[in-house]
Amino acid sequence: MSSICIDGFNLALAKGSGIATYGRNLLINAREIGLGTQVLYGPAAARKASNVVNETALTDAERPPEKLNRKKKIRRFRDTYTSRFGREAHAIIPSGEVIWPSRGGGRPAADSFWAAQNLFHTANRSFAAYGKETPVTFEPSADAPRPDAMHWTATLPLYAKGVPNLYTIHDLIPLRLPHTTMDDKAVYMRLCEAVAKRADHIAVVSETTRQDVIRLLGVSEDRVTNTYQAVDLPQSLTSRSQAEVELELEGVFNLGWKDYFLHFGAIEPKKNLGRIVEAYLASGSKTPLVIIGGRAWLDEGETALLNQVKRDGGPSADRIRQYEYMPFSMLISLIRGAKATLFPSLYEGFGLPVLESMALSTAVLTSTGGSLPEVAGDAAVIVDPYDVQAMTRGIQALDADEGLRHDLQARGLIQAGKFTPAAYQARLRDLYGKVGLTLA
Repeated sequence: MSSICIDGFNLALAKGSGIATYGRNLLINAREIGLGTQVLYGPAAARKASNVVNETALTDAERPPEKLNRKKKIRRFRDTYTSRFGREAHAIIPSGEVIWPSRGGGRPAADSFWAAQNLFHTANRSFAAYGKETPVTFEPSADAPRPDAMHWTATLPLYAKGVPNLYTIHDLIPLRLPHTTMDDKAVYMRLCEAVAKRADHIAVVSETTRQDVIRLLGVSEDRVTNTYQAVDLPQSLTSRSQAEVELELEGVFNLGWKDYFLHFGAIEPKKNLGRIVEAYLASGSKTPLVIIGGRAWLDEGETALLNQVKRDGGPSADRIRQYEYMPFSMLISLIRGAKATLFPSLYEGFGLPVLESMALSTAVLTSTGGSLPEVAGDAAVIVDPYDVQAMTRGIQALDADEGLRHDLQARGLIQAGKFTPAAYQARLRDLYGKVGLTLA
């Protein structure tokens, strides 16, 4: 049986991310098609003699950045300079003793782990400084076989020596919408070009991104495979009765069933929160708007109107609820109970919130941005993300027309059925077959 290893760059984030969700789902579905699974981490802690202690380093509490004295600055410079010559990862075997935090999704579905201290941060600094990728080797271990392929879940300046390297490119937003990110665009382009040249194969999550990769990076069509993503929500949450969820929403949030709009996602320019708030206020709707998302980058413009409304007070301020973070189980309840999800992003490489909402029988307003029409099909209200008036009309229609909402809910369930785990697994079989992996 062949095995794959994915990077733990996003999996290690305490609050998770869209790419972390992608990585977790990838591991689960890779197992289902008969592949062994491993994860490569880059913990801050140095390797210790104890396997258990090494495992704790993979999920340790986040700490403030340490102040660098002269000695540490010299070591950091040395590590950055030498990274391009190679790093060796050591094996960590799941002990069953370490309790991984449920907030981040629990222990990933991996048979074993690998670790190299500060791997990702050092590799990124080295590439920015010297334009060279960092090669990774895997220390021989009787307990953990080396992977047969390395699947990087993001554009990272790393590659595994001696095995096929696959890279997932979720989007090319820093190049398509440069004003929405803080990336150094020249460094980002060099990294994408290096990945495109190095990759044995590239995976993407939408046809939109596939065409972007082919066109902007000059990759031949036969080297890019669209796997989409799967929506597979825990049955323990989706099988809860409506009455139980209604009681939770009323008790925790003082919200009624199908009696509020919902927007969730990191607060950054491409999510279009500023226009969502403007359109909602212009709609005259008395239905509350619930916003869930932590500040990411360049958020000032997105929250300016919202903050002004909050400062001024009044009925509009009372109707808008904002939460920086929500536990996953409670987020599922909020999606289920929403009148509609508002997700008219400027651009998306996939748009998982649209699919999750449809799978949970909630109507959706989304946009023409990037891959969103691919995901939504004919099962959503679709607007130009720059047209606030069109967005306003969409909110008004969803607010007033129960028949429209019921129609979108029914269509949404059908559309979500196109992104099942079984469909995703078939696409993964095709992907990994292209790099010669043996599947069960």
